[in-house]
Amino acid sequence: MIERYTLPEMGNLWTEAYKFKTWLQVEIAVCEAQAELGYIPAAAVEEIKAKANFDPKRVLEIEAEVRHDVIAFLTNVNEYVGDAGRYIHLGLTSSDVLDTALALQMVASLDLLAQRLEDLIQVIREKAREHRYTVMAGRSHGIHAEPITFGFKLAGWLAEVLRHQQRLQILRETIAVGKISGAVGTYANIEPRVEAIACQKLGLKPDTASTQVISRDIHADYVQQLALVAASIERFAVEIRNLQKTDVLEVEEYFSKGQKGSSAMPHKRNPIRSERLTGMARLIRSHAGAVLENVALWHERDISHSSVERVVLPDACILTHFMLKEITELVKNLLVYPENMARNLNCYGGVVFSQKVLLALVEKGLSREEAYAIVQQNAHTAWNKPEGNFHDLIVNDSRVTQRLSADEIAVCFDPQQHLRHLDEVYQRLGI
Repeated sequence: MIERYTLPEMGNLWTEAYKFKTWLQVEIAVCEAQAELGYIPAAAVEEIKAKANFDPKRVLEIEAEVRHDVIAFLTNVNEYVGDAGRYIHLGLTSSDVLDTALALQMVASLDLLAQRLEDLIQVIREKAREHRYTVMAGRSHGIHAEPITFGFKLAGWLAEVLRHQQRLQILRETIAVGKISGAVGTYANIEPRVEAIACQKLGLKPDTASTQVISRDIHADYVQQLALVAASIERFAVEIRNLQKTDVLEVEEYFSKGQKGSSAMPHKRNPIRSERLTGMARLIRSHAGAVLENVALWHERDISHSSVERVVLPDACILTHFMLKEITELVKNLLVYPENMARNLNCYGGVVFSQKVLLALVEKGLSREEAYAIVQQNAHTAWNKPEGNFHDLIVNDSRVTQRLSADEIAVCFDPQQHLRHLDEVYQRLGI
């Protein structure tokens, strides 16, 4: 299912072929750095660059025998390069290549995710602008609270996604780290200058103080940030699911021609995309826990992290990329029903306006406790009754009409009173 829906460029970044390509990039960058410093012949580097290649199937064939992925890769590369291949991997340990190349994969993946996030930002911004004045009931605890607009709800989503954009920008700097420091990170057989030059060529910066590996707090940060993006997408999806309930039906996922909702019940129009996103967010959150376990390695390194990352990093990147694509399409094509929002807002005679009545009575001299009791009694009388009408009860309650005129009561039931300051929120977001 993931391969069907995921854009191919993200999947390609996590193939064996692309991984080996990044390994070769690292090896060549180190050779170039060694040559610039006079440690290996420049002519040999040119020959390496001209001949170096690999065959993923051949690498795996060799690995089946030697039981070591980097040795298998180097053996296959040297089958192409010949004698000049003796200058490849001089002074390096496997993790120099693995971790530096992994950083290249992570950066490339994050760039694709940033593009998708920008698409989502633009779609939410446009939808928030479109429904800036579409009034609906705000809810807390799942219960009607006070009026808001659907655009205001989307403005909250936009603010959240913009924070993710800022986090990913910072994250890109954090993860763009390589290490060419040898077996336990002491540069015993290679100079820090080689690391600096090679990393610069690769668009990375040297790790400040690596062991044999780059410390896994960086990778844990990476996946946790993706999990946070997924959590926000889940929040949006759950909101859509709740608003699509039959007895609410204020928004609805686009239902295409020929689409079927149920094998048994022809009337069904289910929020399947939102439900799918909710499930995927659970997966990515579980990955965040796994990478946190990777931080505590033995001494200067072990490889307990490796098997986890082979699963978690591709999966988290591909899933997040897919989720961003899905939520963008979902919001873009979301069906919005303002008439249902107005109907729900005014059920039971506008009980959502209770606080305005309460405050108006307090301003007229009643104690808060007395005013609260009057308003609550009328609201609860109207609550959950087909014929219940809070507005009619208020205008016929002498305790209220002795203090509030008909015009003053009408103002209390005007939803625009609740929206006076929303423009300020929109201005902050540049909508």
